[in-house]
Amino acid sequence: MSGVRCSRRYPVAVARLTAAAALVVVLSACSLAVTRDAATPAVPLPAAFSQTGDSTLSAHWWQSFADPQLDTLIDGMLQRNFSLRAAWDRLDQAAALARKAGADFYPSLDASASATRNVAHSAATVRTSQFTAGLVAAYEVDLWGKVRSSAQAAELDRQATDAQLQTAALTLTAQVATTWYQLAEQLALVEQLQQQLDTNQKVLELIEVRFRHGSAGAVDVLQQRQLVESNRGDLADTQGRVAVLRHQLAVLLGEPAGADGLSETARASLVDVPALPVTGVPAQQLQQRPDVRQGWLSLLAADQRVAVAIADRFPRLSLSASATSSSDKARDLFNDWLGNLSANLLLPVIDGGRRRAEVDSRRAVAAEALDNYRQTLVQAFAEVEDALVQERQQQAFLASVDKQLRLSTLAIQRLRDSYRNGAVDYLRVLTALVSQQSLERTQIQARRQLIEFRINLYRALAGGWQPPRPPLALRDAP
Repeated sequence: MSGVRCSRRYPVAVARLTAAAALVVVLSACSLAVTRDAATPAVPLPAAFSQTGDSTLSAHWWQSFADPQLDTLIDGMLQRNFSLRAAWDRLDQAAALARKAGADFYPSLDASASATRNVAHSAATVRTSQFTAGLVAAYEVDLWGKVRSSAQAAELDRQATDAQLQTAALTLTAQVATTWYQLAEQLALVEQLQQQLDTNQKVLELIEVRFRHGSAGAVDVLQQRQLVESNRGDLADTQGRVAVLRHQLAVLLGEPAGADGLSETARASLVDVPALPVTGVPAQQLQQRPDVRQGWLSLLAADQRVAVAIADRFPRLSLSASATSSSDKARDLFNDWLGNLSANLLLPVIDGGRRRAEVDSRRAVAAEALDNYRQTLVQAFAEVEDALVQERQQQAFLASVDKQLRLSTLAIQRLRDSYRNGAVDYLRVLTALVSQQSLERTQIQARRQLIEFRINLYRALAGGWQPPRPPLALRDAP
């Protein structure tokens, strides 16, 4: 095989010299290795919350209300809500970026190939061909942990985005529950107003009879007619709020306002508030919240990026290897090849202070993340305490309303008897009737408000949980 030629050219001396220089720099710069002290985000929290209960709070907190219709609505929201689907998309983005950052741990390998055809024409036509193929590998030695810190920061970003997804799911479940019981309140008010309208209509008929017999004045008739019209106006206004709340629920479920599927399940009713859950130790309980975890993970990611900025000020060592072959015939392409191995050392000398400024910037970002994390902890504690105080006071208010309503019912019964006997004027009866009907509506509103305060407490105490991922067919739908 006399036509076969094999030539190998390795810059051995250059490679050894470069590697030796890199080793000297590494050994002499060991004292400059990146070191980071773990941040200690201490926030002074009380040893316990102001109140605690006996029941255990489930991650799926809405199931504590034992309301199957609410369970169905939340299951639908978790599958179809577009804001939650967007949070899943952000998590996919963060996961892809984490994989991309982790790829720097491995060397890169690129392949190239080319073919050319030359035609020269003078006295005779000459045709020549040239085929070339090659491989190029490159790798940066992670001397100072720059690649490792970048990959860890990206992974922490992914975990923080996952916590953000859980926060979105927790927020949306609370919105569905709150809207659902607001709808229950308005439906109960519609029923109550219809009953009050019937009652006031009967009273009006009685007064008109007395007026025709001269036992009542025209003012009594006009005042009662005004009360009847007030009931009709309140009823129309409440029915409008029912329609709006149905629309809000439909939007939360990823459906157009007034969707037919919602009307079948939207017979909401107010429920009794469950027993108070165990609030636990604040320092431990609040760490379970996804927004608190997100703040902590963001702080850790910012700390890793400080390390990346510091490592960028130190020398970089990169290795590369290549192998190329060329021939005028494709079948002889790999008979003649050339290999090359090199090491490159890059040492920053003058950059106008750019790298030092980047370190300072990253440290400021980490300091901001630490303060944000502390603020999140303080705010989380306040949300729990606010919900506890509001629920306790609302229970006292509701008990007072119940007592007032019982007394008002007794008072109006006696006033009606006295009015029929002519012992009192109609104004006292009207005042008592308006007061009683107002208390009946206030009682419904107070019950709904108590439920809402409990929802706020569950949301403030609940830990993160991974919502079910929407089906791909649904997520990819236009």
